[in-house]
Amino acid sequence: MSAKDLMAKEYFADNARLADLCNNILYGGREVILPENLKERDTTEVLTALGLDKKTIAVQKLRDIFKNASIKYTGKSYVVLIGVENQSDIHYSIPVKNMFYDVMAYGNQVKETAKKHRREKDIATSDEFLSGFTKEDKLIPVITITVYLGTKEWDGPRKLSDMFGDVDEELLPFIPDYRINLLAPREITDFTGFRTSIRQLFEVLQNAYDKEKMQEVLQNDEKFSKVDRETVEAINLFAGTDIDIDEKEEVIDMCKAWEEQKNEGRELGREEGRELGREEGRIRQAKVTALKLQKKGHSIEDIAECVDFDEETVKKWLVS
Repeated sequence: MSAKDLMAKEYFADNARLADLCNNILYGGREVILPENLKERDTTEVLTALGLDKKTIAVQKLRDIFKNASIKYTGKSYVVLIGVENQSDIHYSIPVKNMFYDVMAYGNQVKETAKKHRREKDIATSDEFLSGFTKEDKLIPVITITVYLGTKEWDGPRKLSDMFGDVDEELLPFIPDYRINLLAPREITDFTGFRTSIRQLFEVLQNAYDKEKMQEVLQNDEKFSKVDRETVEAINLFAGTDIDIDEKEEVIDMCKAWEEQKNEGRELGREEGRELGREEGRIRQAKVTALKLQKKGHSIEDIAECVDFDEETVKKWLVS
């Protein structure tokens, strides 16, 4: 697992951040899913089936994050399974990847229900025996969210049909489609619904391609004056910034750190400019000296040694 994959998994596994993420994608920022109502599930999905040779085939996939969510909303209680797939790069077959995860989650529910019925021997009809699933049995809905943590615009598919070539329009109603639930920072138009520091992460990712916009965001949003250490580390990794983090600090003033970094950059630029100026001056003087020595009949070898440049460089000066 890469550093980015590991960081994203640990970062969004935090229930407060995950609840904030889900509320913004699923409920428009309303605080419906609470951190304490998210319960860890095994992220390993295993599905077994009989192959053509009658041997059992087992397929195993590992999700980034997978949790039970107990939701109380509009006077009712619901349970859903929420999975998160983090992408630091654009995935051009993500609908198939996510659909496979969801199918495995539903398949496991059917399998576990069938096991329960076999233990309790309460299957009443041959139809129920065939599937191990009765008319009264219900599945828990599965929602998979794709979080894109790149700084480019998402140009990958958003649904399964985006991956098709030419298809007869009359056939389309008969072809099941699958839509991904995508969060792409460049597409967020309102950050006010976010209640945790994932807001700062997404704001930086949205503007990382433009330093002027980054400067404007950091200056105008006071929330950047108090950003938790984990978020700053995530920002540095995913946005490619180099915000200085004091090992003793758990909360970082990103506005101040950014300004200090910019000032250091300006000073470094000035020093580099001075170095460049000195080097250009040395070259100009070396060219003048080389021409004088050539007129006096000195060899290329002697001139190169005198001006402290290689012979090929001196030859180019004298030819031009």
